[in-house]
Amino acid sequence: MTRAQVGLIAGLAVLTGVPGALAQDMEPRAYSSSPVGTNFVVALAGASLGEILFDPSIPLIDVNADLRLTTLGYGRTFSLGDRQALVVIAAPYVWGNVEGSIQEEARSVRRSGFADVRLKTSIHLVGPGAMTVEEFRKAPRQTVMGMSLTVQAPTGEYNQEKLINLGTNRWAFKPEVGVSVPVGRWNLDAYAGVWLFTTNSHFFPGDTTRRQDPLVSLQAHVSYSFRNRAWLAFDSTWYGGGEATLDSEPPSARQNNTRIGGTFSFPLTARQSLKLVAATGASTRTGSDFDSYVAGWQFTWFDRSP
Repeated sequence: MTRAQVGLIAGLAVLTGVPGALAQDMEPRAYSSSPVGTNFVVALAGASLGEILFDPSIPLIDVNADLRLTTLGYGRTFSLGDRQALVVIAAPYVWGNVEGSIQEEARSVRRSGFADVRLKTSIHLVGPGAMTVEEFRKAPRQTVMGMSLTVQAPTGEYNQEKLINLGTNRWAFKPEVGVSVPVGRWNLDAYAGVWLFTTNSHFFPGDTTRRQDPLVSLQAHVSYSFRNRAWLAFDSTWYGGGEATLDSEPPSARQNNTRIGGTFSFPLTARQSLKLVAATGASTRTGSDFDSYVAGWQFTWFDRSP
């Protein structure tokens, strides 16, 4: 493999694991309190459309993606000692097209299948302890500080002979700390985390080893709650780092990107709610510059009292 070929592959590696480009981890109220024994099922449908920006030294131009996503997830709160904890698992299915030009030669590819499963667990370290439904209804809102760990497992479809895949063929871990501060009907959230990646020793064309540096992620959210339990949030995230290296070649360009968006959640019934999310790239140097839209339905229920 020539040095020029390695450069092309390192640039296109931004596209591997396309589900990550659909969300970029903007999640308001991730550390909000809930009663112990709260269960919820979530079904999501979304789309991301936009371009992929590469380092100017890589001769890839007009690279665009049109991706669709459906996700089914389940979550549950529980007590860990006297603290509230939460575990969520989500399995996405993705399909769509990626097209662009390599040295003025147009190329396109279509993919569909399951992407990598994600599991997230979190715990509140500061704030109200684990509460029953009755205790939760009477408790005043308090500042919460928590920590979480997201694990992305290499379960998605992957073919080492193809450059564009739905799975990443590696593990990824994201430790994070977050704080949620209530101010009247407003809620202020801030999180700081970092994605850590294992090595993919079967990267395209099958005998290449791909390593990726840590990718730092910061989030900030401001939300307002209405009297009917609906809420509206302004979302923002910044992520930087994540240089990728193939074998012993020089690393790819460092990511340094910002996204903004909004989330609106409103109740349909006492147990059902609908969430609408829209996000766009505010500043993208290298990586995905997508407009993303997601609609989600959630059904919630509580454990029966013994």
